[in-house]
Amino acid sequence: MEIIRRAEIQSLVNGSVVSEQLLFPENSKSERVTITRVTFPPGAKSPRHSHAGSEQVMVALRGAGTLLLENSTTAPFAEGDVVRFAAGDVHGFENTGHEEFVYLAVTSPPINFRSAYAKNWRGGGETA
Repeated sequence: MEIIRRAEIQSLVNGSVVSEQLLFPENSKSERVTITRVTFPPGAKSPRHSHAGSEQVMVALRGAGTLLLENSTTAPFAEGDVVRFAAGDVHGFENTGHEEFVYLAVTSPPINFRSAYAKNWRGGGETA
């Protein structure tokens, strides 16, 4: 059994996007999932990217915005919605709403997102 205390939850920041690493390779021995809570203020954006070896499920907890998908397509994503991306699926997100947007992401197998948050998203680059 593992209990991850609040003090062990690290926040990764890129621009104004905050990603709380609830369960990830640095605070857990889990070999199956990473769990992350991500917060976007209005106007914040994470560019299109993919995870070649992991699938990801996102659960919208609060707010509304736009999923950025392959071939410049988009889809609305709002509180209560759930989306699943297979390994390699292109995805990103932009908070096009007027309030903070929060989602929970479950990624399997686990990914350490530290390097993705170290990149400069404002430059439009892809994240890992």
